Amino acid sequence: PEPDRYQVLLKICRCGICGSDLHITQDPVFGARAGDVLGHEFSGEVLEVGAGVTHLKVGDQVTAAPLSGCGACDSCHRGEPAWCAQMRLIGGGYAQYTALAARQCRKLPWGISAADGALAEPLAVALHGVRQARMEPGDRVLVVGAGAIGLAVAYWARRLGAGSVVVTDLHRHQEQRALALGATAFLTADDDLARQARDRLGGEPDVVFECVGKPGLIDQCIGLVRPRGTVLVLGLCTAQDHFDAFRAISKEVRITMSVFFSMREFEIAIDALDQGH
Repeated sequence: PEPDRYQVLLKICRCGICGSDLHITQDPVFGARAGDVLGHEFSGEVLEVGAGVTHLKVGDQVTAAPLSGCGACDSCHRGEPAWCAQMRLIGGGYAQYTALAARQCRKLPWGISAADGALAEPLAVALHGVRQARMEPGDRVLVVGAGAIGLAVAYWARRLGAGSVVVTDLHRHQEQRALALGATAFLTADDDLARQARDRLGGEPDVVFECVGKPGLIDQCIGLVRPRGTVLVLGLCTAQDHFDAFRAISKEVRITMSVFFSMREFEIAIDALDQGH
């Protein structure tokens, strides 16, 4: 593609496969068409810059935030293009080259690999979710789902002050990675999960993060969280879902949805990668 005045042309270096890419290919709600290029967790090398681009140059290694706003509204000026009325989720990472607005790119510090640079986007998604949960220092945290987002939630929750973080999944293949990233325990999801989580956390979780996105899981998380606790939903579920409203209101559970991130959170994720953690 040819970059316009305020765009850069990138040679793609690395691109992650996100669960939402699979949703986009399978669910008509996204309106994907034949010929669309997916892939939105990517890093690349700048090959060309538009005449209006001043903060990037040819040869820069960058990572891209796939959130395209108008660039002129209050949300965009605050660095929150995800909440611009004209926001589009751009792909392009599964091609050899892509052109996108320079304001969506952040230069990678020296020493960050292209593979690590592609992780900035999911790390930022998880950071935004942890911040949305209003987690307090010392909180007991349960993370449901040990995929990329669930693991990143465990990472941020520990570093932002959680007293204990238990990660649960159907399988154990991510156990060692979860513990290395900051989880204090790992459990398999079975009928005894509530008791096991209480034992490992020292009580009912203050915050439960739903990081899977399947019908029924929000309701399960409502059952797991303490009274007046928080269920933070990061899992992308496009199917109709339901939960026991009486149980939720009886416990005064706060249910918060989270998606995307701000550009400042994207930069914080890059900083974390730069520190070698």
